[in-house]
Amino acid sequence: MQINVTSEIGLLKKLLVHSPDSGIGKVIPSKAQDWLFEDIVHLNTIRRKEYDYYTKLLLYFLDPALIKGRLKAIDDPKNDYRFFKPGSAGFHHSKNVIEIEVLLAEILRNAAIRQKLVASVCAIENCSYNTQEMLLTQKPEELARIFISGTGTNLEMLFPPVPNFIFTRDIGIVIKDHILLNKPAKKARLREALLMKYIFFNHPLFKDYRNNIIELSDSPYHFLLPVDADQYNVTLEGGDVMVVSSQHVVIGISERTSMAAAHQVATTLFKKNIVSKVTLVQIPQKREYMHIDTIFTQVKKDTWVMLGAFSKKQAKKEMSDLILRAIEDQKPETAVSITQFRKDNISKPVRFASLEDLLVDISKKDLKVKGPVRIIHSGNDEFPFDLREQWTDSCNLLALKDGVVVGYDRNDKTLEAFRKAGFAIIDIKTLLPQLESGAVHPQKLKDTFITIPSAELSRARGGFHCMSMPLLRETL
Repeated sequence: MQINVTSEIGLLKKLLVHSPDSGIGKVIPSKAQDWLFEDIVHLNTIRRKEYDYYTKLLLYFLDPALIKGRLKAIDDPKNDYRFFKPGSAGFHHSKNVIEIEVLLAEILRNAAIRQKLVASVCAIENCSYNTQEMLLTQKPEELARIFISGTGTNLEMLFPPVPNFIFTRDIGIVIKDHILLNKPAKKARLREALLMKYIFFNHPLFKDYRNNIIELSDSPYHFLLPVDADQYNVTLEGGDVMVVSSQHVVIGISERTSMAAAHQVATTLFKKNIVSKVTLVQIPQKREYMHIDTIFTQVKKDTWVMLGAFSKKQAKKEMSDLILRAIEDQKPETAVSITQFRKDNISKPVRFASLEDLLVDISKKDLKVKGPVRIIHSGNDEFPFDLREQWTDSCNLLALKDGVVVGYDRNDKTLEAFRKAGFAIIDIKTLLPQLESGAVHPQKLKDTFITIPSAELSRARGGFHCMSMPLLRETL
């Protein structure tokens, strides 16, 4: 299988996903934030009435032979939605919309891998010896389900679920033909990282790329450092990494990705001659921002969506408040620091005054846009809708191709801004019959925002950019 990602907007051809599993339905209020969920969600709704639409859309774009002509049967409740259930006899098994749970079950058929992974998971989760022995007797599909959800078909709950597994971008990022593995900041995501490490190093899909896997190492003598020595901790999640061109990667320094990790990634990318330019974007370490893809994503070569609080307008306002801030001895909540390094002149970094300036620069210099660059703002840049809709991932969009994005239906003001910018807004429930009948061809869509129901999905604090790990995009 080929992997290659050189942009955020090239035609999407393969990606890794994980459908909501039963572990999500076991999150309780007292543990929700420990497990990095903002709220508890209703499992059947998030599956059947929201995420399944996302799966259908991806298949129509990436693997239409598996779904076209079968939509009515797939949606028939008599078939128990097996089409969407990893491990079931009727699962779609797409080679382009690739389910992580299936890959995990496949590597667990190897006895040596199964033994090592069971031992590793049990060490992380502090399992008893008897539990470890019991896990070794499970069938691969059942063991994969246990590792992800924390419980099996006929078992009590053995350890916590990993509900964030649906956010596959955070697990790893493909940069050209290399795979950058994450190093999670939160304990709740350690098992995710471990499972994906075993998949990338052991699954036949990635056998040609094992030498292209980038793992981050901890700072020397990190175990002697204080627990709160954040500047030395090496932590990284994929929501803070964007491949904006074949030679340029943007890395966020955020609540989840540390300065030490960003520097290590930049150094590695330069040493391996993977890219020639790396931009570090340091944003406030606040829950509502979390990753850089929660405040901006790319829509097409000349168009971006972003939170207006990080725009030039806000930067000017902050300058006028300089004296007040000095008196109050605090930084503005939307302060950013943007530094760009070039491999051929690393001693002379370029600094950008605002996030907006960086995005325009990427479009103009990296993507060779000749005309104006458009910035569409969250909530149409109207308070309080800008902040409300950013919280529900108005800026966290997945580009299926240049100018065609998928996002949540609930962000009304943001959709209004897209409409004003000339984009067609189409609900997935309207689009699916048109894709099925052939009235609409995915490759012919232009300047389109596809909306998907989001009452439950948005509670998890991640959009479709988070719920995708692109493996292959067409080169622009």
